[in-house]
Amino acid sequence: TPPEARQPMADPITFTLRFSAGDPPLAAMAVASLATYYRKALSGPELKAGLNLKVIPGDSTRLETSPRGFSPMSITGSLAIARCIAKVSDARNKSAIGGGKDLVCACEIEMAIQYAETISAHTGNAKTILTALNAHFEHRSVMCGSAQLTLGDCTVWEALMRNPVLSKVLKSSGCAKTYPHLARWWSYVYQTPQFTQAKVAFEKASSKPALKSDTKEPKKKKGESHASFDIPLPGAVMGKVVTRFPPEPSGYLHIGHAKAVLLNDFFAKHWKGKCLLRFDDTNPEKESQEFVDNIMGDLKTLGIKHEPPTTTSDHFETILAYADKFIDEGLAYVDDTPVEEMRAQRMDGIESDSRKLPVAEHKRRWGEMKKGSEYGLKCVLRAKIGMQHPNKCMRDPAIYRCKSQPHHKTGTKYKVYPTYDFACPIVDSVEGVTHALRTVEYKDRDQQYRWFIEKLKLRPVNIWSYSRLNMRYTVMSKRKLKQFVEWGRVDGWNDPRFPTVQGVLRRGLTVDSLREFILRIGASQAENMMSWDKCWAINKQNIDPVAHRFLAVSKEANVPFKITNFTDPRPDSVAGCTEKKVRLHPKYEEIGFKQTLVGETLYLEQEDATLLKEGDEFTVMRLGNAIVTKIERDGDGKALSMEGKLHLTGNFKKTKYKLSWIANPSDAKQGGIVDVVAVEFDALITKPKLDDGDVWTDFLTPKTRFETHLLGEEALRGVKENQIIQLERRGFFRVDKNVTGPDGKQVITMFNIPTGKAKSMSSVSTKVAIKQ
Repeated sequence: TPPEARQPMADPITFTLRFSAGDPPLAAMAVASLATYYRKALSGPELKAGLNLKVIPGDSTRLETSPRGFSPMSITGSLAIARCIAKVSDARNKSAIGGGKDLVCACEIEMAIQYAETISAHTGNAKTILTALNAHFEHRSVMCGSAQLTLGDCTVWEALMRNPVLSKVLKSSGCAKTYPHLARWWSYVYQTPQFTQAKVAFEKASSKPALKSDTKEPKKKKGESHASFDIPLPGAVMGKVVTRFPPEPSGYLHIGHAKAVLLNDFFAKHWKGKCLLRFDDTNPEKESQEFVDNIMGDLKTLGIKHEPPTTTSDHFETILAYADKFIDEGLAYVDDTPVEEMRAQRMDGIESDSRKLPVAEHKRRWGEMKKGSEYGLKCVLRAKIGMQHPNKCMRDPAIYRCKSQPHHKTGTKYKVYPTYDFACPIVDSVEGVTHALRTVEYKDRDQQYRWFIEKLKLRPVNIWSYSRLNMRYTVMSKRKLKQFVEWGRVDGWNDPRFPTVQGVLRRGLTVDSLREFILRIGASQAENMMSWDKCWAINKQNIDPVAHRFLAVSKEANVPFKITNFTDPRPDSVAGCTEKKVRLHPKYEEIGFKQTLVGETLYLEQEDATLLKEGDEFTVMRLGNAIVTKIERDGDGKALSMEGKLHLTGNFKKTKYKLSWIANPSDAKQGGIVDVVAVEFDALITKPKLDDGDVWTDFLTPKTRFETHLLGEEALRGVKENQIIQLERRGFFRVDKNVTGPDGKQVITMFNIPTGKAKSMSSVSTKVAIKQ
């Protein structure tokens, strides 16, 4: 077709890459992630015509295409899949993963693919291959072309990863010394976020046997422990598994709920079934539409694809009918015993006087409860199981209670509401759930769940238990979190100090990092107390290669450093130049550049300046070296002002201090300095784990928010809200607000992102000692 006759590519193409957990296609997965990365850079018409990619576990490795814009087909083989994605991404996402329009790069990629085959087949001395690769990377940062990671990098990386002899050398401590150029490339690729999913999948596959895609899962060896969701699911049949995530809309989702929904989602996808979303709206006192809407938003953020949501209240009439049936059959009775007395009777195994009353009296009382009368509000409907049962959860549990508050969905239609323990097995069975995944805290109530199913003659449901996620120095109870909100100790449910999904994301945790953390935790039944440092360490690996770098110094404690040779010619000085083009990331040129303003006077951190002596040579970060010629100090020895000269030809590797700085606004061009508020957070409680009997309010941290006012460089003006950046030597930050007030003054508020280390900030002093 001649170019002028072709139709514009108006519709996106959607590819789904399904990979075998036992043998993940590393190159194909990496290429897919790179394609997604470039897809995000598109806008306007190009975005509409781009390539959409989904990478999910499957029973085998294959690439499936959507009917729209492409004939439906399925491609197998890691290299064939990688080539296909690269070609389509180059055409649709304007990438150059397959070489793009650069024919030389395309030829180099083909040579790299052939060389990858040589690496895969190599069984001799590692030195031959590694020396050749080291020489190749001596004057280039990537395998093919000049700047961008391509299909060539992906195939060679996969070949090295799969060769046990070569990968062992590359991961050894001596590699950087023997093969420095290859080690630089290996480290770059290994830490690039687009390779993370493939890397994690490969590590998981290397540590255990692959899953089989039939009706039986492989048995775990005796003593074997996996931090994975790839574990047996009793009674599972391929294509027929139905799980459910039943949140109560009484608060926002927290990281524990994230584990639950990801677990349900994983099993549904692995067994080619479906995951239901059902809101357990059985308590009108705690629930609201606000919580429903936010839970739906959080699930979308987490990338959870579920069936159309239902609610327990959709089944209220059905559940009421079963309650009526229980009363008629003598399996339930209405009790008006005061709450505290009833609780004591259950503990001691004492029957209530109401238990022996005739069915007619219980039906009368039940009618009062349904009307919401004054007497009915004092009653509960209890299942008649056995008050001497060794499992206290079976001692005539309450199954209905009377509430006068309007329901957020049904209004005032009902005055009685089922308990979760009674409604859950009924709705699970009615909605077709095959596997009810519950935390081990419900273990004692599993017997009750089965009793209801049996007595109501409902379809049985498999129960599978997993451990609840507990985090150190963290309150997970929604009731307690709600009190923090009501007391005004936090800004709301999305406060960065909260373990809610919105809270941790606002703190600076990425969705990919959250998912990876939970996948690494696994789904075992063993109780565990996790440290946040593991989660933040994963996050750092993902944000470090992409976070733009900026400079800032303290607003209250900085020292002017006057450059006496500012106008001197290059190469020792800058010849009076007030701008310098600087990489946004020191390692990766392809991320882009910023214009850093330079002036005759620079501001340094006072704590840095105090360490210097006259005659010292130090490095002015991203500019070059300088020599101190004069320091004025106060009576305590703190530096007040400094003078010196630039020595840009000096060797930065030999200087002890590499210091952050900004230019004096009067010397710089328009705009100048930006006001920055850097916020650090402490844990809300002072005890790692609250024990039974602890009064939790005795362990509240008095102050948990700390602000440091900074002066930022001009380049910071363009940062976007929700962008993750690094203030060099201060740490990583998520931009929360970038606003300009009525007076025209711009203020950027950003939250410090922990990195898994004990110290919040990297070099400059911090106001918070991180609890781990």
